[in-house]
Amino acid sequence: MTFQDIRSAVLGQNSLRPNVWDLVALLLLIGVLVLIVYGGQQTIQPLSELEHTPVTLDPHNLPLYALRTTMRMLLAIICSTVFTFIYATLAAKSRRAEIVLIPLLDILQSVPILGFLTFTVVFFMNLFPGQVLGAELACVFAIFTSQAWNMTFSMYQSLRSVPKDLEDATQSFHLSGWQRFWRLDVPFAMPGLIWNAMMSMSGGWFFVVASEAITVGNTTVTLPGVGSYVALAIQQQNLPAIVYALATMLLVIIAYDQLLFRPIVAWADKFRFEQTASGEPPTSWMLDLFRRTRALRALTYPLGAANKAISTLRIGVPALLRSRANSSQPSRLVDGVWVAVVAAVTSYAAWKIYQYLSATLGWSDVTAAVGYGFVTLARVVVLIALATLIWVPIGVWIGLRPKLAERMQPLAQFLAAFPANLAFPVFVVLIVHFGLNPNIWLSPLMILGTQWYILFNVIAGAAAFPSDLREAAGSFHLKGWRWWVKVILPGIFPFYVTGAITASGGSWNASIVAEVASWGDTHLTAVGLGSYIARATEAGDFPRVVLGIAVMCVMVTLFNRLLWRQLYAFGERRLRLG
Repeated sequence: MTFQDIRSAVLGQNSLRPNVWDLVALLLLIGVLVLIVYGGQQTIQPLSELEHTPVTLDPHNLPLYALRTTMRMLLAIICSTVFTFIYATLAAKSRRAEIVLIPLLDILQSVPILGFLTFTVVFFMNLFPGQVLGAELACVFAIFTSQAWNMTFSMYQSLRSVPKDLEDATQSFHLSGWQRFWRLDVPFAMPGLIWNAMMSMSGGWFFVVASEAITVGNTTVTLPGVGSYVALAIQQQNLPAIVYALATMLLVIIAYDQLLFRPIVAWADKFRFEQTASGEPPTSWMLDLFRRTRALRALTYPLGAANKAISTLRIGVPALLRSRANSSQPSRLVDGVWVAVVAAVTSYAAWKIYQYLSATLGWSDVTAAVGYGFVTLARVVVLIALATLIWVPIGVWIGLRPKLAERMQPLAQFLAAFPANLAFPVFVVLIVHFGLNPNIWLSPLMILGTQWYILFNVIAGAAAFPSDLREAAGSFHLKGWRWWVKVILPGIFPFYVTGAITASGGSWNASIVAEVASWGDTHLTAVGLGSYIARATEAGDFPRVVLGIAVMCVMVTLFNRLLWRQLYAFGERRLRLG
């Protein structure tokens, strides 16, 4: 788009004359900006201000708490998106980078959030000493660690599954690597990435409970927010306050679903890969409102021109990031040197861990931790299998019906956002009342907050399934089990693997709080690696904490490499569209 195009679009046909829709959109925009500025002002206050205004269970404070929490989560989702674009692209485009980045991603998603807080709180607090901003950034980083991994896996899977004919088309048009990224890779990854961003926002609600109470030495900094409100309500066993918090969460989720995610879903429907038009495209009143404006749309033309100019730059891509399909024969010498460097760094890290642990622990401790790890592994496998049987059919049913998906979107986000620790008291009371075995009945708490990764990814896969393939299946009268096995399951398989791998990693992480549940003076413990780490953390036994986390990271990495990576490769090799 040239400057002449912008000028004619803006000046032509009285497009600068505002209409009633411009007024409505302006009021909404001003309201959002005022809330952002007000919330931002609260973050630059001194830490002493938090002592003068501590978190209380007064429900009148919940609107302000909700604003502060929502701003943290939105900032974290922006950081997660930037991280996803860089990290997933490196892993998908570079075979050598993938050797390091994907196992590292497996480790990062299995490290408990408390592990990140331990190392990052001091850094951010020292970065802005005596200011609330340092604690706010530490909280945002903790929420980021709960949002980024599944988005990265989703984009990585999409970049590895781009249809071959579309890749050939980019070569025919002589697109540069930069142009291909913005014209093909990002649009193709967009449907799955959007649904995973929704899941990340919802999953972040579980972690705000832990991340809004920052502990540095003997000092605890409690940031105003819905998470700290919920934590205080649980501590005081105040059920009405918990109900108020859940109602607030529901209203906030509906708000950002209507104002943010539903417009993006409706806008991104044009990126679906198909040769025929979609039967029922998703709609959004917010997007329709923007499209009906005159002045506001005219003001966005320069932004559109700038976006087009940037995305069409002919920037060459380094050899490291060239598509595997287009790369020349790899150098065995370079591969050998790279693998040797990676092995050397890994061996050095393993040796340092061994030196630290061997000073206080013996092989019997390692054997015990590994045994607990296999117990938790058995729970994860059973729970993922049960979640698959339940949520894959439901996700397909929702994803193939855009109108139903619109209605179910806020409900699914609320269920995914429901803090699993609020269900702990119910499970504890039922287990004690009926004399049930904690080793069995505490297990569902591990999957309570992570099963939604499977649902959201299956919905994304079904929603992105090409309409022409559905029509072809109808023409061949494929129904029942044949339709599931021959049509839809292969179509959603890459999306399912992404959801299952993130649900699996999240379940390992959640085992630390799920295998040790309490309500008041009643405490229940299940045998497993999660309870092993929780007990060691409570006792301040850092060697056993490190041992438990190391065993968890190794088992998650091996499990992903031996199962999920093989399924990824199978889907890429046999089930690519095109």
